[in-house]
Amino acid sequence: MPQDPIARIRRFNRAVTRETGALDNSFLGRGRPLGPARVLHAIGPEGRDLESIRSYLDLDKPLLSRFLKSLQDEGLLELQRDPNDGRRRIALLTEAGRAERDAYNALSDAQADKILSRHPRPEALLEAMDLVASALGRDRIELVECDPRSPDAVGCLEAYYKELGERFDTGFDVNLSADPDATDMMAPRGVFFVAYSDGMPLGCVGVKGTDKGYAEIKRLWISPAARGLGLSRTLMAEAERAAKDLGITLLRLDTNSALPEAVALYQRSGWSEIERFNDDPYPDYFFEKKI
Repeated sequence: MPQDPIARIRRFNRAVTRETGALDNSFLGRGRPLGPARVLHAIGPEGRDLESIRSYLDLDKPLLSRFLKSLQDEGLLELQRDPNDGRRRIALLTEAGRAERDAYNALSDAQADKILSRHPRPEALLEAMDLVASALGRDRIELVECDPRSPDAVGCLEAYYKELGERFDTGFDVNLSADPDATDMMAPRGVFFVAYSDGMPLGCVGVKGTDKGYAEIKRLWISPAARGLGLSRTLMAEAERAAKDLGITLLRLDTNSALPEAVALYQRSGWSEIERFNDDPYPDYFFEKKI
């Protein structure tokens, strides 16, 4: 393998272009190239406004218009005025369009299974793909306020607990920790955020409301695929902003010395180290910050 980084990236680009059929006139054998097929998928089953589609696919307006017209001519979509904003137009799939989208999804799933089956370590391949996709989508990561009991939030929390169990010498049992009630991380007491990259959860953080004159930052976790991209700082900043909006003026948090990157983040971000303020058996560092 060439050691030159540029050559390696270009090799990767060629492999992806070839494997995805980006240059085929009939993407996945459905009679149209990749561009219109991606627009069809981006519209989704509930419809989508044109500016959102353009931004999501990073298309210029003339090219998007051409793709939309070709799909309209095939009877796969309709364009309507947004009833709430007459300046915007919404693309809606017809019954034929939904069937075509389903066909693409089935073929794409089969292609993905085929790619995984060709590699002796499919999980390592998936981790590499997650790393690349997160890096390429760094500027498109969205923070979404969520119910901490939602499937995506629970998935992030379970990954967080699993990692703590691997990194702590004592292991980690969430039942022994000061695990906040979900309602303490929901308005009006608190808030919980999940970070998404093109629909994939990459991290989370919660603000736990209390009756002690302060709130707590809880469950800051970043997927290994997104570490080093500044997402921890982004989530912490959003948590502090949301806490201010809730009228909170003092935040506290705790962490463990087995997580030196977390300790360093708080030390660099204006948090002051304080004495222990809870009886949770796991933390050995305690911080607070006035906001």
